[in-house]
Amino acid sequence: MTLKQRISVFTGLALFASASLGLSACGSSAANAESAENKAKYQAATSIDDFDGMEGLEKAAIAEGQLNVIALPHDWSNWGGVLESFKKKYPEIKVNEQNPNASSKEEIDAIKTNQGTDKAPDTVDVGIAVATESTQYFAAYETQGAKNIDPALKQKDNLYTPDYTGVMSVGWNKTKYGDISKIEDLKDPKFKGVVSLNGKPAEAGAAFNGFLMANLANGGDLNNLQPGLDFFTELKKLGNLNTIDVTSATIDSGQTAAIFDWSYNQASTRDRLKAQGVEWGIIVFPGSEVGSYYQQAINKEAPHPAAARLWQEFLYSPEAQNLWMKGGAMPVLMAQMEKDGTIDAEAKATLVETSQPPLTYSAEDSSRITKWLQENWDKAIGN
Repeated sequence: MTLKQRISVFTGLALFASASLGLSACGSSAANAESAENKAKYQAATSIDDFDGMEGLEKAAIAEGQLNVIALPHDWSNWGGVLESFKKKYPEIKVNEQNPNASSKEEIDAIKTNQGTDKAPDTVDVGIAVATESTQYFAAYETQGAKNIDPALKQKDNLYTPDYTGVMSVGWNKTKYGDISKIEDLKDPKFKGVVSLNGKPAEAGAAFNGFLMANLANGGDLNNLQPGLDFFTELKKLGNLNTIDVTSATIDSGQTAAIFDWSYNQASTRDRLKAQGVEWGIIVFPGSEVGSYYQQAINKEAPHPAAARLWQEFLYSPEAQNLWMKGGAMPVLMAQMEKDGTIDAEAKATLVETSQPPLTYSAEDSSRITKWLQENWDKAIGN
């Protein structure tokens, strides 16, 4: 081959490669544009109808291939069972579990910090106090199952949706500390440094409701919150209050041996410690019963918006609702499932009994009390 021929061949190959790259770039650009268009469309979806039904939603979610969840400890109301059931049902979707022990406030912080990235949580599970203050981050969406929820419990624009509740209680290492019968027993010197709320009351739903329980037990009500603050202030002065974050590890080590927390969390702790030869007592003080639904919400800029909505549809199915009940929680669709004959009667029989219906409160009460706690808790108790 002559030099001229070789130059001609090289030039032809170069032109071909250039043309191929151009076609590839055009194809990639078109695919990216379609992906962005779908993402925007799915982020705006307000019901399964926007996907032409469940089959369309499943197809879109599987195409995304991932789901980011946050603050779902496996031993909290059987979230572990719920997650495994979803993964088994949709093996094509990789579930990324972020910061299992995050507070409700930290869930919203994660949305803010990771806004516009693939790392942002697709959905959150937060207390009502944080939910009402964070609606600017949520997308309106109503699942098929949520249509059967009592309208009095729902947010009018479907920006967040109640999912499950429990009854606030105190759990403690009965093997080591013996019996308790009233809240004043937690002032005993034997509880030095081991009495804890599950988080800070103005930031975490469990701690917020633990504070309300203590407030009721000390003669307060939704409008008079000082008795609750006085109680925890005294616990701190006595050296009994421990403000570290409560985890399974802190319980097992004995750092937090008397905890204000939801009945479903106490039940999972009781079952875990039983295998270690430890009796974990659980008490609900008569007259101080408090209940509050956690709230599911979809990040309005969810990186995987179809998967987020498929996850929500699953959570409001009898399958997931019964799995929460197996973890000791009272799912929001319990009455509807009893009516439909889809409830797990065996799981229902294990739920905690109370002397009276738990006290519930409005979103307005929640916002007002949260503001009061923000202004007073740190001043009295510290960070």
